[in-house]
Amino acid sequence: MSLGRQLEENSCARIHIMDIVTHLINDTIEFYKWGLTIADKRVEKWPLMDSPLPTLAISSSYLLFLWLGPKFMRNREPFQLRKTLIVYNFSMVIFNFFIFKELFLAARAANYSYLCQPVDYSDDPNEVRMAAALWWYFVSKGVEYLDTVFFILRKKFNHVSFLHVYHHCTMFTLWWIGIKWVAGGQSFFGAHMNAAIHVLMYLYYGLAACGPKIQKYLWWKKYLTIIQMIQFHVTIGHTALSLYTDCPFPKWMHWCLIGYALTFIVLFGNFYYQTYRRQPRREGPSKPGKAVSNGAPNGMLAASNGVVGKMAEKPAAAENGRRKRKGRAKRD
Repeated sequence: MSLGRQLEENSCARIHIMDIVTHLINDTIEFYKWGLTIADKRVEKWPLMDSPLPTLAISSSYLLFLWLGPKFMRNREPFQLRKTLIVYNFSMVIFNFFIFKELFLAARAANYSYLCQPVDYSDDPNEVRMAAALWWYFVSKGVEYLDTVFFILRKKFNHVSFLHVYHHCTMFTLWWIGIKWVAGGQSFFGAHMNAAIHVLMYLYYGLAACGPKIQKYLWWKKYLTIIQMIQFHVTIGHTALSLYTDCPFPKWMHWCLIGYALTFIVLFGNFYYQTYRRQPRREGPSKPGKAVSNGAPNGMLAASNGVVGKMAEKPAAAENGRRKRKGRAKRD
């Protein structure tokens, strides 16, 4: 084959690829424009809801901070942020309780069914209240990006796991879609349940940040992960029931939710096994009642804000000191 013929074929291949990419972009834009015609008109003028760009910009900034933050902190002392963590965690307790309360009262006032509830896009005050509560839930997922910021500022880099980043980044981004198209109906069920669990989670983090006098009572960390795994199974069961009964809620949303929940079951299941089932043997019986026994952040405690790791470091340091004094130090 001549060189000229080969260059011509390569040029045609590049043009063909560019045509495919151009058509794909154009089709995506057209699909998005069509999607806007069936979006919830009540929320289109609300903050962050007119366009996906602000949400994508915030999430992109979050990912950029994941890359630049450790570089910035590399040669700096970690921030303690104890008072900041206490204020932040208890503020999140109040925020999530407010969301839970609003979702509960709006659902009750609108006579919602917990088994099957279509979206009502009317301007009924109860339905608008439900949409507003879900919007606040979406906002709370953006606020939770601060969990990672506190990890990095405190140089708890090992806590910024794939589970942690995946959970934070996808929840905020995907809930924009939820609010844009289905701000009501079946959407309230998962948000209602998750807000209640986050009340318990941030209560744990807030108490843990208060110091050793409180930490000794925080034996229930393990059960937060269990509750969260139950949440995902309930979500799949509830969504599957809606599909089985042909509930008049967007089917694409049901199937996406099932797939999304499955990813969390796999990730949380792996974390639970690695943390609580596959532990190295110790030389003596562990003392009960410790808030942290192995120094690893707990599941969505993988989405905590740096309190857990601090609680684990002190017992570990004390144990290492005892081993050195007794001359029985072992290499892992």
